[in-house]
Amino acid sequence: MSDSIVIKNATIINRTSQLVADVKIENGFVAEVGKNLKGDTLLDASGCIVSSGFVDLHAHLREPGKEEAETIETGSRAGALGGYTALVAMPNTDPPQDSVAVIDFVREQGKRAGLVDVVPSGCITLGRHGESLAPMAELAQAGVTLFTDDGNGVQDAALMRRALEYAKGLGVTLAQHCEVAELTKGAVMNECRCCTDLGLPGWPAIAEELMVFRDIELVRITGASMHFLHLSTKRSVELVRAGKRDGLPITAEVTPHHLSLTEELLSSYNPVFKVNPPLRSTSDIQALKAGLLDGTIDAIATDHAPHPRRDKEMSLDMAPPGMLGLETALGVVLAEGACEIRDIVALMSWNPAKIARIDKAHGCDVAVGNKANLCVFDPELTWSIDINRLASKSVNTPYLGRTLRGRVRHTIFNGLPTVIDGQAQR
Repeated sequence: MSDSIVIKNATIINRTSQLVADVKIENGFVAEVGKNLKGDTLLDASGCIVSSGFVDLHAHLREPGKEEAETIETGSRAGALGGYTALVAMPNTDPPQDSVAVIDFVREQGKRAGLVDVVPSGCITLGRHGESLAPMAELAQAGVTLFTDDGNGVQDAALMRRALEYAKGLGVTLAQHCEVAELTKGAVMNECRCCTDLGLPGWPAIAEELMVFRDIELVRITGASMHFLHLSTKRSVELVRAGKRDGLPITAEVTPHHLSLTEELLSSYNPVFKVNPPLRSTSDIQALKAGLLDGTIDAIATDHAPHPRRDKEMSLDMAPPGMLGLETALGVVLAEGACEIRDIVALMSWNPAKIARIDKAHGCDVAVGNKANLCVFDPELTWSIDINRLASKSVNTPYLGRTLRGRVRHTIFNGLPTVIDGQAQR
């Protein structure tokens, strides 16, 4: 029998209950919930929340092929520090995740790191080129449940319809990066008065919204499940809300940066604020927050996108889009004050676990017999980023100098502590 761990004096948040108690963990599972529990290792959680561990639907771990920016191990460590126990790894690696061999490699690297569950997504199309379908049946047989060409939207509507038809038969979900590429060539920021004043090429909201509309209608005729990645505009939220009202099997996510950062930040010409889709307006942010509150948006996902320093220090038009997110997501969301703590747990744990179809091990109530994948966080602690202490190999965070609120104190993965008192254990 392995040593036991007891989380002391925590406020436990479950779907239908909240209580202050100790949580005892043995052999990878929650063994007891009660008062004055004893164990081999005691973790203080006074003033903290304990919930199921967070699940990120949208993490770029870069390995294989782009290890200079991130590895599965460093990304997993960043995730653990952010309270995550599962990360869905995006497929825009080199080679891309369109074969069982690459899927198996990503999964095994995650197991070797042993810090979170690394859940590889599969490509919708071969090479993410949008020309022919990836071997979805073979990948589904290998355990892939979420397919996406993230970084690229599938431009061919007929091909996307066929992918949805296959996905329905396989019982998997497609996740769409909503961008009509013909409308965004050369764009670096949201199309608005600000971009005109700055002389920067504009990225119109309609480029996202047209694809959201198209794919909602494709879901309507195929009956397949669809997840919309990193929505960023008011109209996108309205379209998803209407689709859900019609009973369509669609879900959607939003990122912490699209909830907290606005287009005006590009006036500095600093590429750290360049992201895809771009930062939008204050009215878009308000619509995204409203979508979280009324259930239109199901999840908060990081779109963690590390890049080497030299790439992000290129000119604004040449620098790649993307920001770090795993270590700061909770602090950003709590600082924004857009949701109650229970809602944040739903958006960062319960709902994404269900969307990723890993809810037997993640996003479970803190209850006897359930897998011990847990996050303990202080919702009131304020802090700022020390760029020299980031676990990620990259440093392209837009939150330097900002005060964040709420920080992870302990993370438990498969019954073992990966983070204790804010420090990674491996």
